[in-house]
Amino acid sequence: MEARPRLLLVVVAVAAAVSAAGANNFNAKNYGAKGNGVVDDTKPLMAAWKAACQTAGAVTLVVPPGSYHIGPVQFHGPCKASSLTFQLQGTLKAASDLKRFGNDWIEFGWTNGLTVVGGTIDGQGAASWPFNKCPVRKDCKVLPTSVLFVNNQNTVVKDLTSVNPKFFHLALLSTRNIKLMNLRITAPGNSPNTDGIHIERSAGVFITDTRISTGDDCISIGQGNDNVDVARVHCGPGHGMSVGSLGRYVGEGDVTRVHVRDMTFEGTTNGVRIKTWENSPTKSNAAHFTFEGMTMKDVQNPIIIDQKYCPYYNCEHKFVSGVTIKDVTFRSIKGTATTPVAVMLRCGVPCQGLVLQDIDLKFKGQGTTSSKCENAKAKYVGYMFPKPCP
Repeated sequence: MEARPRLLLVVVAVAAAVSAAGANNFNAKNYGAKGNGVVDDTKPLMAAWKAACQTAGAVTLVVPPGSYHIGPVQFHGPCKASSLTFQLQGTLKAASDLKRFGNDWIEFGWTNGLTVVGGTIDGQGAASWPFNKCPVRKDCKVLPTSVLFVNNQNTVVKDLTSVNPKFFHLALLSTRNIKLMNLRITAPGNSPNTDGIHIERSAGVFITDTRISTGDDCISIGQGNDNVDVARVHCGPGHGMSVGSLGRYVGEGDVTRVHVRDMTFEGTTNGVRIKTWENSPTKSNAAHFTFEGMTMKDVQNPIIIDQKYCPYYNCEHKFVSGVTIKDVTFRSIKGTATTPVAVMLRCGVPCQGLVLQDIDLKFKGQGTTSSKCENAKAKYVGYMFPKPCP
């Protein structure tokens, strides 16, 4: 006879748990989002975010299948949620009117425990690229980055696709402990300044199992970063994997502890590159880097340190770079180069603690590859092709 009350209590408890779980799930369409690709869904998405952010516990915000036409949005915290999952099942499409934008389109900021998963981010950048003068002018107007993560902690971004941004695909600014996994990042090889992932003033950045095809650096590690780990990324087309450019502005921070491994570069301008400006207004360090397990497939400059970086026609060469490069290892890098100089080590102040180990880079064409060095005394270990600098 006591079994019925106990069974009733169990049913009531389960129902209460289901109800509580449902209270923490938010659907953007319940806040007026249409997802038909025509109606502007900016305000409904921000309203849905606000409601989710202000709810305690583990919260999920679902953006169902559909095409959501939106202008600039700020998904900001701090949030009451102990964890917040932004589950994108459809496509977010950027407005085309540049007058609506500042420096970015979608901004996730000031959160702790955010997960962004699934879906497509379409920056619709092709119409904007002709207005980008940054490749030729120092005083250019910067176009909006598709997604900016700023001042976030303990963030996960996974299973996300980004296509055709107006400027960068993804940018990380002042983030702590962020993991980016299984991303697909795509733009034409001639699209200007479409860096795949740009990182600045961040610590604890982990990028894995990602494919990037774009018009600029696949990954660019800017100033003020520490503990960046990149693994199993395919890059191409694009400008390769870069630390820099560094040393251009006042007050830049050091870049330390960068580990890049098991990357494939296919048809890129560069492979792994460290680039710094001359005439630096502030001194800084770029130190403790390891690049290993790289495969180069028809890459113009597989290994390059360039401390005279300047993409413009008129460049001043008054002073050497203020960035000191030290303790950098290139290990187990193989493949083909499309220019004769496969290893370029062009340092300003002498680079310190360079190690090249087990390098095998052949020239795709007649002839052979070579190394070229300036102010760079490196230690060579194991098999070396091309031959080391004298």
